[in-house]
Amino acid sequence: MKRLGLKGFNKPKRTPSNAKKSHVVMAKDGCKTKLIRFGEQGASTAGKPKKGESDKMKAKRKSFKARHRANIKKGKMSAAYWANRVKW
Repeated sequence: MKRLGLKGFNKPKRTPSNAKKSHVVMAKDGCKTKLIRFGEQGASTAGKPKKGESDKMKAKRKSFKARHRANIKKGKMSAAYWANRVKW
C-alpha cells in the first residue's frame, strides 16, 4: 500500500501515471483484501453530476449504471462498484 501511496483500505486514489486506469484502491471486505484498478484514464463523463449538465451526459451516466448494475451489486470487491462510487 505504501508503494502506491494509499492511505488505507477502501480509500481510492488517482493514478495519473497509469496508462490505462485512472484510480486504484486496496479493497477490504472482512478478511479478504484485493488491489483494484478501475476507471478509464481521461474519461470525459467522469465526476459527479454538475449543475446544468446536458441531457446527453445524464443519459451516459444512466447507461453506465444500467450496464454495470450486476457488477456494482457485487460490492467492494468489484471494479464497477468503485467506478460507480468515485467516477459516476
